[in-house]
Amino acid sequence: MLICTKAYFKKNQRYIKTTYTIYNLILFQKSMLSYQSIVKKQEMTERVKRHPPAYRRKLNMAKRKNQKRRSKKYQVNNRQLKAKRMYKDTIFRMLYHNKENLLSLYNAVNGREYTDPEKLQVVTLENAIYMGMKNDLAFIMDMNLYLYEHQSTYNPNIPLRNLFYIADEYQRLVVRKSLYSTVIQKIPTPRFLVFYNGTKEVEDRSEFRLSSAYENATENPDLELRVTMLNVNDGHSSDLMEHCRTLKEYAQYVARVRKYAAKQDVSLEEAVTRAVDECIEEGILAEFLLKNKTEVIKVSIYEYDKEFEEKKLRKAEYEAGRQDGIEIGRQDGIEIGRQDGIEIGRQDGIEIGKRILLEKIIKKKLKKGKSTEQIADELEEDINIIQKVVEKLKSQI
Repeated sequence: MLICTKAYFKKNQRYIKTTYTIYNLILFQKSMLSYQSIVKKQEMTERVKRHPPAYRRKLNMAKRKNQKRRSKKYQVNNRQLKAKRMYKDTIFRMLYHNKENLLSLYNAVNGREYTDPEKLQVVTLENAIYMGMKNDLAFIMDMNLYLYEHQSTYNPNIPLRNLFYIADEYQRLVVRKSLYSTVIQKIPTPRFLVFYNGTKEVEDRSEFRLSSAYENATENPDLELRVTMLNVNDGHSSDLMEHCRTLKEYAQYVARVRKYAAKQDVSLEEAVTRAVDECIEEGILAEFLLKNKTEVIKVSIYEYDKEFEEKKLRKAEYEAGRQDGIEIGRQDGIEIGRQDGIEIGRQDGIEIGKRILLEKIIKKKLKKGKSTEQIADELEEDINIIQKVVEKLKSQI
């Protein structure tokens, strides 16, 4: 054992020395910081002792005031943080928190007929927030990691967001495993789906790719992530809806809310309440709505408000972009016009210069008594041009 230890030390001596060096540097840094803190306190104590009592009272008052300010600031920050943590679930997420509903959705999407909800291993990240709401569901089934996300706004950046999300998920799943092992660490296969029910017209099924965001497009990117988007608005994806009752009824409920909210003489709260009551009467998500009626109304109002605000934001962004485009175009037009003007002016200047020079030469030759034909022959110019210049010179006399 001793021989092995010596041999190991001799083999890894350089690495061990490096480790000890780093460790000692850290200890030295900590010691220096501690020493500086002690010296600073001693200097402050000596300074206070040297000053008269009146100054010390002022100093103490200032210290207490700063402490109060810091305390108040801390309380405000705490309140802000607390408020920020009060994120809302979407109705979609509330509905599919139920494992039976989630299994039904999984079966409809994948063409399966599983009956045991406990086979689903839910692994949703609780700190994943988008636009102030929790809108995702993540679970493992058949060694596949599914990320289901609900969206009411069209967003082509979904693959990039999902890349960040899946990285966090994998980090959690392999936290107790060594990535430096010689044995490959198996991970579940990722599957990304977005259930879209926004007002923008889209196909029943479409796909987003991470590579679409790359500055340098390539046919075979080293890193690719594909997200399938399913349109789950009422009247779309009929085959999927027929195999998942909760999804179909969810689409009907959302359509009711939008229908009543669009009326000018009805408040948003009244519109949502009316939609909830009608759906309960007609057996649309009746059990879910009865059990969670108050929460559903609150969340639906928040969701619709958020959707409306996002529309206004997109419109404002579009308008700002349009105005910027007009201004840039105007400035570019001015610059191009200026450059063209310079070029035209330069060409015109050359032509004018040539004409003036020609007039001077012709004038001299006329003084010598030469005819129009002789001048044209000597200058190798068209006789008609010479004739025009001669007539112009005669008119000036």
